[in-house]
Amino acid sequence: MPVPPELLDLCRRGVTTPWGNAWWLARDPAHLPLRPMACRRLRPGALSVDTQRLILLFIFGFSVLMLWEAWERDHRPKPVAVPVTQGAPVPAAPTGSLAKATPSTSSSGQIAATGPAEPGETIRITTDLVIAEIDTRGGTLKRLELLRHKDSNDPEKNFVLISPAHQYEAQSGLAGEGGPNHRSLWKAEPGPRSLAAGAEAVELRLTAQGKDGVEVQKVFTFHRNSYVVDLAMQLRNGGGVAVNTYAYFQFTHDGKPEGNRNTVAETFGAQSFTGFAVYTEEHKFQKVHPGDLDKGKADHVREAKDGWLALVQHYFVSAWIEPQGVARDYVTEKRQDGTYAGRILVPVNLAPGAGSEVKVELYAGPQEKRRLEAAAPGLDLVVDYGWLAIIAWPLFWLLEHLHALTGNWGVAIILLTVLIKLMFFPLSAASYKSMAKMKLVTPRLTKMREMYGNDRQKMNQAMMELYKTEKINPLGGCFPILVQIPVFIALYWVLLAAIELRHAPFILWIKDLAALDPYFILPILMTVTMVLQTRMNPTPPDPVQAKVMQFMPFVFSIFFFFFPAGLVLYWLVNNILSILQQWQIQRLLDRDKPAHAKR
Repeated sequence: MPVPPELLDLCRRGVTTPWGNAWWLARDPAHLPLRPMACRRLRPGALSVDTQRLILLFIFGFSVLMLWEAWERDHRPKPVAVPVTQGAPVPAAPTGSLAKATPSTSSSGQIAATGPAEPGETIRITTDLVIAEIDTRGGTLKRLELLRHKDSNDPEKNFVLISPAHQYEAQSGLAGEGGPNHRSLWKAEPGPRSLAAGAEAVELRLTAQGKDGVEVQKVFTFHRNSYVVDLAMQLRNGGGVAVNTYAYFQFTHDGKPEGNRNTVAETFGAQSFTGFAVYTEEHKFQKVHPGDLDKGKADHVREAKDGWLALVQHYFVSAWIEPQGVARDYVTEKRQDGTYAGRILVPVNLAPGAGSEVKVELYAGPQEKRRLEAAAPGLDLVVDYGWLAIIAWPLFWLLEHLHALTGNWGVAIILLTVLIKLMFFPLSAASYKSMAKMKLVTPRLTKMREMYGNDRQKMNQAMMELYKTEKINPLGGCFPILVQIPVFIALYWVLLAAIELRHAPFILWIKDLAALDPYFILPILMTVTMVLQTRMNPTPPDPVQAKVMQFMPFVFSIFFFFFPAGLVLYWLVNNILSILQQWQIQRLLDRDKPAHAKR
């Protein structure tokens, strides 16, 4: 079977960088015949005009990329808190199979504004993990501060998950005009506002009455060492007419990602998801992108008797979790004010004088795997490990156990890299062995190019004969790389998505493995290892290609200056181990060098 010569060139070089391989394949040798060196009249070590243009093109492209990153960071609009106006819509009853035509439900789902509303009281609840602020105007959770997680931009401040900055609220009430809803004025009953020493929970009770005579008590229960808040709506129909309506639990958000975004990292797929997610046992995990809501093309399950609805962002999540077996509707939409809403609707049927209770759990906190698994089935799927999650989860499991042994996430990353390298040692050894053999015959390949010139057919025949004589598999350096690529991509996503690495220190100057190296020491060391690895690889017979390959490590190392320190640490350790393995194999094969020379 004939093998394309460009593929042979790629495999002959062995293990380099993915970007270097991409460049090599993109430069189609079949359409770039070798030119006589005499026409160039280059002095030794000089660069050709084509090489100079290529280098200048790279420099110009990276300069534009860096300028765009700096401009976007400086001119990115700051989120502005926009209060919910009196005319804000209240969820209406759905029109699906669960809906019933009732006199207490508005067809439009809106209540006419009747002038400025009386401001509510802000009640602060403090536990060992959170500080929650609930407004009695609507009984809405408007601010949630996480005491064990720091702000992305200011390590001196705690991270605020729910806040007016993104019009982020957790609202609840009864749908339709009857209410009460998230625009009604609720009354707070006296009681403790902080978790007392030795107590396991603290409770807040709010009461309100709707237009149809429905009395509602909304009970928030905050637990010790938990990000789960129990919310119970205790209803009693004090009127003389049956009430058939819906209890709703919804999130609102402006759809914008939290914190400063790294556009360079996003260029290589490091973009986290911000939006809604719905989970049911039948349909499993479904993302709802804000862009799909803009187009009216949101695709997710609408009715179920299990599951949850969540608002997901990088590292954190809020989720309404309804008990199993309770019929509910899942609704997501873009509202007229430009914000997005996602809600769960639960049917409520009350005869005159009858009572009922609707219970739901609110998880609002970090995407810590153990807490997510304990909160609800499938909630751990909000951790975005990309399309290779089936490989990423075992890698994170191993990384977590290594951290339990060492107590340092940086050391755990190093040990995980070593274990992965050992797992792929036979494949890597075969690749480096093939590359080392190719390096020994490189002088003979260079002579073939000089001998056959532009006659590629004869040159390829001679190359294949040489490979057969020396027992070299020209594809030996390719297949081991292809097998390892999925594992490397999965680990890449683990290091980017795991909240355990957020603000996790390593050593000395590295205080946050999820942030950039403040002094760029790891990226510089990474550049050095890339240069060394390139010099250990076989030199391309084409002088122009050889010159370009010398500059490749410097060009592509720029990206590592914009990757998290934990990710750069992994690549650095991996490169060092690869260099040691390649050096050892080369040293062993050098013993056979005289035998090659005799042939």
